[in-house]
Amino acid sequence: MKSIKYLITVLAASLLSVYGSYAQDYSANIFEGQGDVGSCALKGDLQFVQQTQEYLLTGSGDNIWFGEDQLHFAWNKLSGDFILQADITFIGEGSHEHRKAGWMIRQNLETGSPHVSGTVHGDGLTSLQYRSVKGAVTSERRSPLAAPDIIQFERKGDIFIFSAAERGKPFDTVMIRQPLLTGDVYAGLFICSHDNTVTESARFTNVRIIRPAKDDFVPYRDYLGSNLEIMDVETGIRKVIYQAPNSIQAPNWMQDGKYLIYNSEGFLYRFDLATGKPELINSDFATGNNNDHVLSFDGKMLGISNHVAEEDNKSIIFTMPVGGGTPVRITAKGPSYLHGWSPDDRYLTYTAERGGNYDIYKVSVKKKKEIRLTDAPGLDDGSEYSPDGRYIYFNSARTGTMQLWRMKPDGSEQEQLTFDRYNDWFPHLSPDGKQIVFLSFLPEVKADDHPFYKHVYIRKMPADGGTPIVIAYLYGGQGSINVPSWSPDGRRIAFVSNSGPLSY
Repeated sequence: MKSIKYLITVLAASLLSVYGSYAQDYSANIFEGQGDVGSCALKGDLQFVQQTQEYLLTGSGDNIWFGEDQLHFAWNKLSGDFILQADITFIGEGSHEHRKAGWMIRQNLETGSPHVSGTVHGDGLTSLQYRSVKGAVTSERRSPLAAPDIIQFERKGDIFIFSAAERGKPFDTVMIRQPLLTGDVYAGLFICSHDNTVTESARFTNVRIIRPAKDDFVPYRDYLGSNLEIMDVETGIRKVIYQAPNSIQAPNWMQDGKYLIYNSEGFLYRFDLATGKPELINSDFATGNNNDHVLSFDGKMLGISNHVAEEDNKSIIFTMPVGGGTPVRITAKGPSYLHGWSPDDRYLTYTAERGGNYDIYKVSVKKKKEIRLTDAPGLDDGSEYSPDGRYIYFNSARTGTMQLWRMKPDGSEQEQLTFDRYNDWFPHLSPDGKQIVFLSFLPEVKADDHPFYKHVYIRKMPADGGTPIVIAYLYGGQGSINVPSWSPDGRRIAFVSNSGPLSY
């Protein structure tokens, strides 16, 4: 007989499939309103392309500089702290070098309203522009970057932070304080042609409006909602395929390419990419699963890390059929946190605490014999086999920051692969073994920590080492991409980003 907890969770999964869109629905236009601000000679427009979740914004207008503005604006009314993200591209050569587009935050929709704007111009000039009082001339602080591909605008109290990046590179940032714009505001995308006799257009992709964690957020007690996303690795185009009001974590692509597996609140779910609905996987007594689930290379088995209540809630590794069933215990001791299968499906590799230090171990699935692979001071984590079985990749804090490493399957020839100021976690090998994607936390995060709800990068680099490039800029962290997340064809990855509801 199934447990009451199991039956309740089945009902919860059913409800989530119906009520999954808890905030803005990214399969539709997320903006509440749009229209021209000021005396625009030619009417502007906003088009939403559902298949790619992109926005085409068109508008005229002389300028956004002196006491009056002319522009087209697509907006939401927001309060509190928020983060605005988008990739930006002008359409066509343009008729004026000072055509401009970007993110804007306005006190109201009147032409001389106080505002702050993250602005990109046709000639590449990039700046944070602002009008502090009604009808005043706009001022600016220029970004060191010209013609960015990605822009991010954040309100944090009375601080406004504008970040811009060339695709593949980290953000450059400028900021100001604007006490006048701390209440309810209109926030959204804008465009101005800088010539009121013509219209200009810009394309915005990967558009996100994010509610960050509040200052009194308590990790592992308080959670934000979750966006399940798929990204084309080559183009960087992301698509939100599912939203949940609670925490879902660690999507893992199944071998047939038709499903993802993720965890939520101790349970595992199979997500159908065709229908967009999750289904609970029966894991029998294992109802305390964390985000360290991994599929075997043959796709038949699922390894899980389940917290066993009878053993001080320590994480213990089990295996079970991918379709569900009774788990079989593999590790005798805890805590043990699973991260990878060997390509021949004979071994599991994991992080375990033994004698006060966290190191990487492997264990024979049949004989259940534990073999220690690392013994460096500090945390070693995130171990994953290369598809050819020649290496185990992992992350280690042994040099002071968390960096990527690899070693032979017997633990020999340990070599460092990344060397920069970021803290890098969870290296995931592409199916052809040529590329790694991984999560990078900013330097202010402790080397041995991978917290929830931070500004993070997903980066990519050759499997043999090289200069990493940023492929995704997101708000997330713990649970975003803990497990192998490549599609079987090696074209896409899956991950989770996070946001609270728009209205607090």
